[in-house]
Amino acid sequence: MAPSPDGPDTIVLIHGLWMTPRSWEGWIERYESRGYRVLAPAWPGMEGEVEALNADPSPIAGLEIDQIVDHYEQIIRGLPSKPIIMGHSFGGAFTQVLLDRGLGAAGVGVASATVKGVLDLPLSTIRAVSPVLRNPFGDHKAVPLNEKQFHYAFANTLTQAESDELFRRYHVPAASSVLREGAFANFRRNPPTKVRFDRGRAPLLFIAFGEDHIIPPKASHHNMEKYADSDTIVAFKEYPGRPHFAGVAGWEEVADFALAWALDPVELDTREAVNA
Repeated sequence: MAPSPDGPDTIVLIHGLWMTPRSWEGWIERYESRGYRVLAPAWPGMEGEVEALNADPSPIAGLEIDQIVDHYEQIIRGLPSKPIIMGHSFGGAFTQVLLDRGLGAAGVGVASATVKGVLDLPLSTIRAVSPVLRNPFGDHKAVPLNEKQFHYAFANTLTQAESDELFRRYHVPAASSVLREGAFANFRRNPPTKVRFDRGRAPLLFIAFGEDHIIPPKASHHNMEKYADSDTIVAFKEYPGRPHFAGVAGWEEVADFALAWALDPVELDTREAVNA
């Protein structure tokens, strides 16, 4: 899967809420070892390390979706050629918006948050993000999870001790306004996660994890189905037994499939086969 002369040679990775670019560290090393240029920019203001952002989360508090997506658009437009764009969780929603803006050679949403028009809000999602949503006056806050909440939301297939290790290495507070903008997008006419499903765009793959509490596979599959009337190549791949965090054991298979598909996109829907 080394870069070909006529294919994309750059991969842009976009992290999600409660995370930083450190969450991609395994993926970055794996793709770079294959000869790709890999960019994993932080959301604007979140360029510091996990430890610094936990000590002072003020750079996170004021973030909003348009600001973040515009930041990535500027980076991508500055590249000499169109990259593969991969986003995890809210980064997956941002990937959809960026493709809607005509960017990217291909896009991959890994446990992607949904965009406007996808009505799923499962109980497990509500529970996982309740530390943010339960405060009606919670805009522009930096809201952390505790170890128990992180375990449920990101690492529910692991032991509490294993989850705590991930918590210490990767967790930072979340930008509450970003989550609220995404969660309530269907109640607004033109939210920042609005995309035009019926237009042409770069090929798009949705990867779902079977035990994901934040974005269950059903929600991700419904997001994929929204593109059915476009002439875009769209695919869906479900991995059973995996939680929301994209870096748990076995991540290499997921990373390799994501890249292989982005280099040679085909329509695919494994949901029925995986759930049979």
